Amino acid sequence: MTVKCFKSFVVTVFSLYLALLSNVSFGQHEANNGAGVTENGTTVQHEEKIDAARIIMEHVMDSHEFHFGELNGRPLAVSLPVILYSPQRGFTAFMSSNFEHGRAVYNGYKMENNKILPVDAQGQPDTTAKVVDLSLTRNVVQMFIAVLLLVLVMTNVAKKYRANADGKIKAPTGFQNAVEPVITFVRDEVGKPNLGRSYEKYMPYLLSVFFFILINNLIGLIPGSANVTGNISFTLVLALISMIVILFSTNSHFWGHIFWPPGVPFFVKVILIPVEFAGVFIKPMALMIRLFANMIAGHIVIICFISLIFIFGAMSKVAGIGFSPLSLAFTIFIYFIEILVAFIQAFIFTNLTAVFIGQAFETGHVDHGDTPHDPHPTHDHKEKEFAL
Repeated sequence: MTVKCFKSFVVTVFSLYLALLSNVSFGQHEANNGAGVTENGTTVQHEEKIDAARIIMEHVMDSHEFHFGELNGRPLAVSLPVILYSPQRGFTAFMSSNFEHGRAVYNGYKMENNKILPVDAQGQPDTTAKVVDLSLTRNVVQMFIAVLLLVLVMTNVAKKYRANADGKIKAPTGFQNAVEPVITFVRDEVGKPNLGRSYEKYMPYLLSVFFFILINNLIGLIPGSANVTGNISFTLVLALISMIVILFSTNSHFWGHIFWPPGVPFFVKVILIPVEFAGVFIKPMALMIRLFANMIAGHIVIICFISLIFIFGAMSKVAGIGFSPLSLAFTIFIYFIEILVAFIQAFIFTNLTAVFIGQAFETGHVDHGDTPHDPHPTHDHKEKEFAL
């Protein structure tokens, strides 16, 4: 019964999203009709084709507002604060709605392609003024929302654990019942196998990364929201933080194997040392690109399927209406795949981070055929890394 209700909810959400998106398309179409006028004063109708590439880029890129579509020619959007600093003009703060979606100049600034530029009295770009944009864009606001949700969820679960600290074993209840299996999964499948006896030291970071990425992934699936994890700047910062944790976990054996690999001929070391040193930075880059590419790809596919309705509709109204059910079916299918991908990518980022941390402090034991968490010689850990 719950599954049926959820499916009905998803269909309703996407139907509403398609209706709003269609209003955007039709609004643009009507606005461009009658653009040409003949000498006799008669109007020449010009139909504008759907620019799917522009729609896709507007969806996946950052913005100064949460835009949900248009209704009766009026935009449905939530404007966000614009905070600017210019050495020549000082601090300026106002709402992004003052730009009227890029059609107006406000307080000496205008917006072009979601980028705010200083202008002169004639409305032309002012090259003499430098601007630092400190605005709360939708990616920033959504990250704050994700952090707030993460803190609320975890503090709520922690309160229940503290309430049960009287020595009596009590079964988890409420939302704790859903979160606890995920925490134990990260601990047993990510922390312990890769970090061994040191897993408790890194569990706060691994759990924070996992849930922070997961929450942002799931919120990004809501129509009209921001695709935060599909932003390369977001994944870059996460990768840099992971790299810092990895570097602070290294020991002398790790750097010894980097700059002077044992048991390797000298002429091979000359080639191997730069490669090993580059690997210190390539590993975090792999984390960055993997998460970014996987999360942005699904959103692009979904918008492509929706855009096909209007592309076919531009050729023939019958073709557009006929293709709509097929496009909607594929969109819902990809949407459910993206829910699965949201969990998988959060797990992969966390798991690979744990693998790289484990490599940083276990190198001194590799020569003896064991790892810090297993007293018996084994190569399963390296085989797991290779498989990933």
